[in-house]
Amino acid sequence: PDPELIIRPSGEMRLSNFLLWESAYSEFWVSETLWPDFGYEELTRAFADYAKRDRRFGGLSKEEKK
Repeated sequence: PDPELIIRPSGEMRLSNFLLWESAYSEFWVSETLWPDFGYEELTRAFADYAKRDRRFGGLSKEEKK
């Protein structure tokens, strides 16, 4: 299955062609923390941020449909 969330450490705002086609509808979360220092706290922060997002898959939000 395609990933729902892609976490990018080290503050880089690019995919580097990683899962290019599979990530078309993925959510991205960028962390300034370098990979060796990335731990449980950063991971839970990424999951918490992801849980707040309104995933529309290219469509309108519920508010915009009204």
